[in-house]
Amino acid sequence: MVRAPLNPGERVVRFINNLSHTKGEWAGQSFALRTWQEDIVRPLFGTLRENGTRRYRTCYVEIPRKNGKTELAAGIALYMLMGDSEPGAEVYSAAVDREQAGLVFGVAAEMVRNDPELLSVCEVVDSRKTIVHRPSGSVYRAIPAEAAGRHGYNASGVIYDELHAAPNRDLYDVLTTSTGARRQPLIFVITTAGWDRNSICWELHDFAVKVRDGIIEDPSFLPILFAASDDADWLDEAVWHEANPALGDFRSLDEMRTAALRAKEVPGQQNAFRRLYLCQWTEQADRWLDMAVWDENDEATSPDDLEGEECYAGLDLSTTTDISALTLYFPDENGGGSVLSFFWVPEENIRKRAFRDRVPYDVWVRDGRIKATDGNVVDYDVIREDILELSTRYHIREIAIDRWNSTQLQTQLMGDGLTVVPFGQGFASMTAPTKELERLVLERKLRHGGHPVLRWMASNVAVRQDPAGNLKIDKAKSTERVDGMVALAMAVGRAMVAEEEPVSTAFFVRMGGPPDEW
Repeated sequence: MVRAPLNPGERVVRFINNLSHTKGEWAGQSFALRTWQEDIVRPLFGTLRENGTRRYRTCYVEIPRKNGKTELAAGIALYMLMGDSEPGAEVYSAAVDREQAGLVFGVAAEMVRNDPELLSVCEVVDSRKTIVHRPSGSVYRAIPAEAAGRHGYNASGVIYDELHAAPNRDLYDVLTTSTGARRQPLIFVITTAGWDRNSICWELHDFAVKVRDGIIEDPSFLPILFAASDDADWLDEAVWHEANPALGDFRSLDEMRTAALRAKEVPGQQNAFRRLYLCQWTEQADRWLDMAVWDENDEATSPDDLEGEECYAGLDLSTTTDISALTLYFPDENGGGSVLSFFWVPEENIRKRAFRDRVPYDVWVRDGRIKATDGNVVDYDVIREDILELSTRYHIREIAIDRWNSTQLQTQLMGDGLTVVPFGQGFASMTAPTKELERLVLERKLRHGGHPVLRWMASNVAVRQDPAGNLKIDKAKSTERVDGMVALAMAVGRAMVAEEEPVSTAFFVRMGGPPDEW
């Protein structure tokens, strides 16, 4: 009796199940792919086109850590090296750096060494992170992101590990465009979630969601998403099980409970927990402000109702081609305050910036949320005129201003009769305002009116903390523009000290803060 040939998907499942685990309590034991793992492998390799080649050319797998992604990726890499019927196959495991790229390679190399039959036909070269399959002349190699500048790749298979950490899209593009001469190339991306919405990983994530939901039709793309929904309760263990298919099996529930408890007590660890353990895309690398709580402060006070009221202003001037921000903060007697925000951007840069940053500057300008100034640089004269007009409507006691790039406008505003206070950006000047701003948000006492530009900037904010626990907004670590939040912190800072400012600090105020910030 002649047996029917195995479906290619079943053949890959059997190949991987004949490999062995390399780490932990299962080290040395044969694989036994779980049903959910087989549900990735079988359709990926077993769904064929009419000509008998694979249907799927890209597979995007988003899965939380500790669910066995490295071992699964290594098994797929070895199959594509030895079992894919691709003469002279070139298989690459790519990652952000050589160490990360070497993780999948290290597991694959150990799998080969654990199997005498595989070792007899393969040569493992650890120093070059390479495995050569001698009978077919095929090569598997680990490469880091910095290898993107090299050429000559002819990839038949690419395993991209932790794409969310890629510094840019260069290596991904180089490898994916090198597959054109292959009969049935496969790009297999396996990653946890990230936070950078301008990255190649977010681009693929967004595409995968749309393919999964039927919004986009792409029969060559297989989306596999193990992730909690954006609005899911990250402390709910039922949510954990939905996002982690191996939880309670080889993924430790106790370890996850410990990590969740730590994240609950330390807000700075919440985003990492949500990304790595639940594959929820966050809006910044490290949480400072919970955007759900920020949104609960969206009560608005009418600008007309604030006319004549006392306020403090923060002005953060951009470079000539970026956004400049002014924030008016109106403190109240109940320990809270209202916020009015104003932004300026060069008109000629709007369309380019909207396309590059994927941020709707053009919509915000149309809706009056940002003012566009003529030309390709910010017109400081327009900003000056607008501030003078605002000063006729509101009692602006002081304007706190970052000294950088502001000397001329500062001098002009002072000549116009306004009180301008240089404001240092170091820990000494920014810690108290940053913590006070955090308090206002957490206590739901910041009436910011839901301004979309300020909200976007709030979602971008990352803070830096020194060993003494001092905080300040860190522009270098923040994902995108945060000028409005810096302006708000400065305004809040001047409101905090305005009532009883010691005479002895007057000199330091004029200089913009303590000596270490001059």
